[in-house]
Amino acid sequence: MTKRQVFFSFHYDNDSWRAAQIKNMGKVSESSTFSANDWEEVKEEGDSKIEAWIDEQMAKRSCLVVLIGAKTSNRKWINYEIKKAYELNKGIVGIYINKLENSSGEQDDEGDNPFDHVYIPGVDLSKHVKCFKSEHKTSKYVYRDIEENIQDLIEYGIENKPSTW
Repeated sequence: MTKRQVFFSFHYDNDSWRAAQIKNMGKVSESSTFSANDWEEVKEEGDSKIEAWIDEQMAKRSCLVVLIGAKTSNRKWINYEIKKAYELNKGIVGIYINKLENSSGEQDDEGDNPFDHVYIPGVDLSKHVKCFKSEHKTSKYVYRDIEENIQDLIEYGIENKPSTW
């Protein structure tokens, strides 16, 4: 299976460790968007620079993968990224990552579905966007479950992108 270039969307402060686990699975292209240094640099330059960076990065990717943690839903930049993926007709999927352990070995509470909080006139995103939630309880098995399913989930998102709704 081809490794896709994806744009990872997640709450940086809360979930960067969990997001790194997903990126490091080796299931997506190495050029997929995930650079803590890039984000740290661009966020200091203001909203217009952040938008320009997101727009540029999103244009290069085939799918938006929203990594859903306890505090992901209804965040300004995550909402922007979801809307931008919709506008660009990119694949869009969600993966709940709250049961992956963070750097302190802690799991987190399940957060709200972020697609319930993004308003696009005439479109109920939560009815169209597939979100993966592992049934496992322990981080090791959740990791394995995501690893086994992420590529198929991304392909599903690409095959069922907004233009097919």
